[in-house]
Amino acid sequence: MSDVEFCDTNVLLYAHDSTAPPEKRERAQSLLTALWASRRGCLSTQVLQEFYVNVVRVTHDPVRARDIVQQYLQWPIMIVEPPDLLFAMEQAERYRLSFWDALIVTSAQKAQASVLWTEDLNSGQRMGDVVIRNPFMPMG
Repeated sequence: MSDVEFCDTNVLLYAHDSTAPPEKRERAQSLLTALWASRRGCLSTQVLQEFYVNVVRVTHDPVRARDIVQQYLQWPIMIVEPPDLLFAMEQAERYRLSFWDALIVTSAQKAQASVLWTEDLNSGQRMGDVVIRNPFMPMG
C-alpha cells in the first residue's frame, strides 16, 4: 500500500480561507501540516486549478493565490492526461459520480494514493485501492 495521500480542492480551500468555519479551517491546516511534514501529500493539476480560481473569485487577489499554488508545486502533482479523461468517464459511470469528482478519484488512483482526503465523497468508501476519508468528520 502506498504512503501517498491525495488532497481534494476543498481541503486546501478551508486551510487557506480565513472566513472558513474555524473547526474546518483548523482540521484542514492540521492535515496539510502533517502531510508537509511526512512528505506524503499529493495533488493534481485539477486541484490546483480549482483552488486558484476559487481563491481569486473570493479574494480578488491572484498574486496571493498564485503564491500558494507555487508552494504546493513542491508536492507530487498528477497531470491530467487524455487517457485519464476516458478513465474518469468510466469511473463516473461505475461509481455514479460527477465527472469532476471522478477525475479527482482518477488522479488519486494514478498517484497510487492510499487515501483521498475530501468532503465531497462518502467517507470510508473504497474506489479501487483508494479509501475516501473526510477530514472534517470524527475518525473512528
